[in-house]
Amino acid sequence: MDQASIDKLRATDVPLQGHFIGGRSVPAAEGGTLEVISPIDGSVLTQIADGSAADVARAVGSAREAFEDGRWSRMAPAARKKVLLRLADLIEARALELAVLGVRDNGTEIGMAFKAEALSAANTFRYYGEAIDKIYGQIAPTADNVLGLVHHGPVGVVGAIVPWNFPLMIGSWKIAPALAAGNSLVLKPGETASLTLLKIAELASEAGLPDGVFNVVTGRGATAGEALALSMDVDVLVFTGSGGTGRRLLEYSARSNLKRCYLELGGKSPNIVFNDAPDLVAAAATSAGGIFRNSGQVCVAGSRLLVQEDIAEDFVQALTQHAEAFVVGDPLDLNSQIGAVHSDVQLQANLGFVARAEAEGAERRTGGAQILQDTGGFYMQPTIISGVKPTDHLFRNEVFGPVLAVTTFTDEDEAIRLANGTDFGLAAGVWTSNLSRAHRMIGRIRSGVIHVNTYGGSDLTVPLGGHKQSGNGHDKSLHAMEKYMDLKTAWIAL
Repeated sequence: MDQASIDKLRATDVPLQGHFIGGRSVPAAEGGTLEVISPIDGSVLTQIADGSAADVARAVGSAREAFEDGRWSRMAPAARKKVLLRLADLIEARALELAVLGVRDNGTEIGMAFKAEALSAANTFRYYGEAIDKIYGQIAPTADNVLGLVHHGPVGVVGAIVPWNFPLMIGSWKIAPALAAGNSLVLKPGETASLTLLKIAELASEAGLPDGVFNVVTGRGATAGEALALSMDVDVLVFTGSGGTGRRLLEYSARSNLKRCYLELGGKSPNIVFNDAPDLVAAAATSAGGIFRNSGQVCVAGSRLLVQEDIAEDFVQALTQHAEAFVVGDPLDLNSQIGAVHSDVQLQANLGFVARAEAEGAERRTGGAQILQDTGGFYMQPTIISGVKPTDHLFRNEVFGPVLAVTTFTDEDEAIRLANGTDFGLAAGVWTSNLSRAHRMIGRIRSGVIHVNTYGGSDLTVPLGGHKQSGNGHDKSLHAMEKYMDLKTAWIAL
């Protein structure tokens, strides 16, 4: 990856994008389009199809037909494996192109986008492709005159709704295991970050995925997303996004066919630093990256710093130095360490959190302002707010921006109470040299992921899922396959 190659790809025109249904690009049934605004400079990058209920019905019908005739669902596992491995190779070969396209669409800094989006997607398809012929059914321990078999089979048609912050990575976490299990799929990307997932659908077709197995409908959540969730012919719905939307999807399931819904709904993750942390310098550097990379637009971001009182001031000063040293700028410039906030709407929401925190008595230690307005893009300084109380709005609610809330604690019990003092339970971090304390914290924090003496960086071998109002079900690991498979018992008299 070099700057000249990035700049060349940046200059490439992006044509109007249709839906991807039945193995080809098609316009919206009603002819509508949406402008794609690049957060880099606020310019119109291209247009995408504005999907309607009719488009969703067409895509779901295509997926259902493909599933029922068995072109993929009854294909030999070894043959399905070859297709997903070819797709992984194609994504890897086009990694820089996909990364640059994604950055122009959603503003993530290019270094992160290349690894966490394009290369991550390739690895995800490879992982689940390799898993296809390694998942077995079971034989039950029965009496001699009975044979009990437990079969794993695809559920049918999967609907997937994915967000704008890491569309390729999160999209692949859902697409790859769903396809590996033999399902057909209809994907609805975030309306402001659809371009790379449309490209993945094209590459899947090139890799040999049969027409109709993987369909993409772009457009607004309130129209295309709602229609997908209300469809009587979608068997499982998977979603990553806000809690408010997650609640509506559960309602839509109840109003339609009681489809199973698996929801990843974000977090307000505590990053807990004890005074016996093995390396406070490393803890400060890692904690800064854990909240400020991708402008804080990461579901597992360590957005609440809980720091032991006797080291709090020194630790916050170290964090402030890291925050102020980050280079915020054009996300396609290799010198930038933090890119753009995804949209002006998100930027204004972030600034609103800062203003409210100050009004509630917290102290802005650094940042908190929009910058680089002359570019036309959406950029914000990394922000640290100290003195945040457990009753404050900033302590309890997800910002999804580069804003860190700092709260102090005195002992382990108080740290636990503070850590669990929100409705969320997605991720957490603990920094301590005390092995017993680390295990106590892992046991008592209500969270799906606990980092110890690090923050972030887990790979596909372990699941990601939330507790409490952070959702249900899991992405990543072989556990993710469970969402996309039905169990069937065969009870045979011998």
